[in-house]
Amino acid sequence: MEAEAYRGFCLENIAAHYDVVLITSVEPTWERAFITDWEVADPTDQAALAAAGQVLAARHHLAGITTWTEWYLVPVARLARRLGLPANTPEVMQGCRNKATARAFFARHGVPSAASARVGTVEEADQAAARIGYPVVLKPAAHAASIGVIRVNTPGELPSAYAIAAQTAGHGLERPEVLVEEYLDGDEVSVECATFQGQTTVVAVTRKTVGLEPYFEELAHTVDAADPLLATVAPAAEAAIAALGITEGISHVEMRLVNGRPRLIEVNARLAGDLIGHLVHLATGIDLARAAADIACSRAPDLTPTRHQAAAIRFIYPAYTGTLAARRLTEQTEGLERVRFQRQPGDQLVLPQDGGDLFTARIGFLITTGPSAAVAKARAQEAYRNLDVQVAATAQTDPAGEDLAA
Repeated sequence: MEAEAYRGFCLENIAAHYDVVLITSVEPTWERAFITDWEVADPTDQAALAAAGQVLAARHHLAGITTWTEWYLVPVARLARRLGLPANTPEVMQGCRNKATARAFFARHGVPSAASARVGTVEEADQAAARIGYPVVLKPAAHAASIGVIRVNTPGELPSAYAIAAQTAGHGLERPEVLVEEYLDGDEVSVECATFQGQTTVVAVTRKTVGLEPYFEELAHTVDAADPLLATVAPAAEAAIAALGITEGISHVEMRLVNGRPRLIEVNARLAGDLIGHLVHLATGIDLARAAADIACSRAPDLTPTRHQAAAIRFIYPAYTGTLAARRLTEQTEGLERVRFQRQPGDQLVLPQDGGDLFTARIGFLITTGPSAAVAKARAQEAYRNLDVQVAATAQTDPAGEDLAA
């Protein structure tokens, strides 16, 4: 139940203040505790989504509409327009969804970003990489969760990397385009923002730990209410949101600090994934899920901090591809807020270097809190050491056809 593990807090927090009706692609299960009504429809099918929305509008007075799913941003914006509900326009959401379009807006408005080229073949990718200069990053133009994003250090690595990015792009809802981009060498952060009637408030900074090179798998996040980096990154986040024309909603703005200065990666016009919204709530007391609902209903959100601490999440990955044999927490750790396993013994775990992604490799996560980021991270590390995770390596075969030791 990954949806419940990662997005359950959103629905729970919103339902504490609003009556919620839901459009969902499958019959609701755990969601029923937080909703008053629902319709089953594929949110990526515009006609089916519109029909479901009209059915719910006939049964209820709808005050607003929101989504936290990246792939639904444009269809939901179109539904909002059809139902006469306040929201960003579909055109603005399309600009956020397509990273090439976003780069063009950033350049037009002077927002520091990365050199980028849209390509359709491996030959075009090779030419773009030569112009930009190695190392480069290849990524689908419209995807999420760092899936299909890969660093390329040399021309010899480019064909296989292009195949990975192109294959991922082909699984999306938009045109299957690939971007070749300048590699931004610096610490990665995200900035969590709320925009109401065109005014943006920067709420928190999320410091990220990224690994499993040459991929960009997110291994951990930390949010500190007292993070001094907030003043450095806030102007760039606000400028990026304004450049894209976002006037309403929650934004998750990703950037890297190159020589101490922010350079934009992308703007996700929705609540962050990986429970970052929950970390923000734990650290600052600000409820971004409720804020999203408030803004959707044309109400000014309460963004007043009520806590002053830090929270960290550490994701659990195997050291190698294989079959999960066992996973448990052996003892409690001070400040451990929760631990959640999303894989069961017997499940296959496939790391990105073996053709997988975060959905096939991640075993679960743990969350800790503390008076500072350093304490929260130290507690997360201690809790991680208290995990007993056993994985049986997958046997591999060498070119001669003989099994290799696993």
